[in-house]
Amino acid sequence: MPDRPRLKPAVALTRIAVRAVLPTIGEAGGLVGLSGGPDSLALAAAAAFEARRAEVPMGAVVVDHGIQEGSAQVADRAAAAAAALGLAPVLLRRVVVGGRGGPEAAARRARYGAFEAALGETGAARVLLAHTLDDQAETVLLGLSRGSGPDAIAGMRRDAPPYLRPFLGLRRRTTIDACGDQGLDPWHDPMNGSSLHPRVRLRDRALPALEDAIGPGVAEALARTAAQVQEDAAALDAIVAELAPDLAELADGGIALPVDALAANPPAIVHRLIRLAVEDEFGRTLTRSQTLAVARLVFHWHGQEGVDLPGVRVVRAQGRLRFTGA
Repeated sequence: MPDRPRLKPAVALTRIAVRAVLPTIGEAGGLVGLSGGPDSLALAAAAAFEARRAEVPMGAVVVDHGIQEGSAQVADRAAAAAAALGLAPVLLRRVVVGGRGGPEAAARRARYGAFEAALGETGAARVLLAHTLDDQAETVLLGLSRGSGPDAIAGMRRDAPPYLRPFLGLRRRTTIDACGDQGLDPWHDPMNGSSLHPRVRLRDRALPALEDAIGPGVAEALARTAAQVQEDAAALDAIVAELAPDLAELADGGIALPVDALAANPPAIVHRLIRLAVEDEFGRTLTRSQTLAVARLVFHWHGQEGVDLPGVRVVRAQGRLRFTGA
């Protein structure tokens, strides 16, 4: 018998990473979020191969944001590549980007909205995203530089339903090599070379400078930091999930939390309880400064008036923090 061609290391690593998450996807199947770049194209190839072997349905969803010249052609090319790899169904969605925040945030909202709509349309259980260890390291470093707190430093989760990120343990160069080894021709986003974007400057300048200054392995160390912070955050969230039902009281037009019971907990728990109360009751996400302003009503109470948040007012009265719609 002729020898089988030896599998290239990069291709093997991408397939192993996808194989590890297939049990999480289950019989409902998944969709690969495909832009056509090296990361997502390598993911599409690995997912197509492993899903076929495991008899797990696997399709793809391509989102055209329409904010770059030629984006329609790029999306068409990505969809054709997905079909050639054997992914089915292949959904191509063209979205309108706009709304609050900067263009990157608006594009992200539109993209994830398209992903969630695709899940509903196909009945698939998960969307596979191609974020790599390099992306994780950049996310953590950006969070550190902005003083964004543990949620930002925790970075992206590998398993964050309905999203899966099989490549969070792989370097970006692995996905590039995997494409080359399989004869795949990825699209290279010109925005990834623009120094106008903080993430690009961090990738091209800051991380290499850190490695020059303190030695190799900075990206891996940042990814390990994210994993450790995620573990701590999960433990704190579990504590809060147990406390919240016992503490929360229905109040006229909102919700209330007893001050003495709150103050018996460390600030990290109190801050989470405050954020959870506002998010669950009013659908608002508080910033760090807003959370601290409310927490001062617990830990530094001097008879001051309440705190006005977007759509929510918080006052301390009769031994309780009362959250009502503004």
